[in-house]
Amino acid sequence: MLTVDLSGKVALVTGSSTGIGRAVALALGRNGADVAVNYLSSQAAAEEVAGQIRAMGRRCVAVRADVSKKPEVERLFAEVEAAFGPRLDILMNNAGSLVSRELTAVMKEETFDRVIAVNLKSTFLCCQAAIPRLPDGAGRVVNVTSVAARNGGGPGAGVYAASKAAVTCFTKNLAKELAPRGITANAIAPGVIVTPFHEKFTSPEMMQRFAASTPLGHNGVAEDCVGAVLFLVSPEASFITGETIEINGGMLMD
Repeated sequence: MLTVDLSGKVALVTGSSTGIGRAVALALGRNGADVAVNYLSSQAAAEEVAGQIRAMGRRCVAVRADVSKKPEVERLFAEVEAAFGPRLDILMNNAGSLVSRELTAVMKEETFDRVIAVNLKSTFLCCQAAIPRLPDGAGRVVNVTSVAARNGGGPGAGVYAASKAAVTCFTKNLAKELAPRGITANAIAPGVIVTPFHEKFTSPEMMQRFAASTPLGHNGVAEDCVGAVLFLVSPEASFITGETIEINGGMLMD
């Protein structure tokens, strides 16, 4: 696995109690960063991740916050600052959800609003809170979009796909805004990754169909996303900004 030197860095990963966020939080700790683990409902899982990171000799806090709500984002960042100081070197906006699979013809307005809030608004709010804390010349933002942003998503995932496409576009604009300060903003776009997300929203039969349609012949796992994130937050990626790295086993190619 890729290794980088993140000694002395402070990172916040939203939605990092399980799945891709969990794998990235652990990897950041392994590579020397102090990490804030954010969660909404999975407290035990978040504390387990935090315990593993502390066992690596790093500082770590687990903070519950609904990052789609500004007062909770403000509290989250205040708790991170209380734990590690005012500087935040790395922000990964990983929190997100399909919420439920609903076709456009029958989707409830409250579902639409929640999908947009949990995927797009959360990314906006956390970036807004992070901007004054990110160090000039070294700050890193990594947002999580999806292959759905490019192919429209699966059944009942149209608004989710649209929200993730918005995250991709937002990342490009953010990169322009932060470039004068030497701060980069990039994204990763996972394909079908075996995580609790798909355990909740995708049937085993659908997962099998996804695997069969992927050129590499299988679905991904959370650890498949780690290397791209470590590269993007490393000094070696200092001249890369506004980009999206596709991690989908060949499901979608440019």
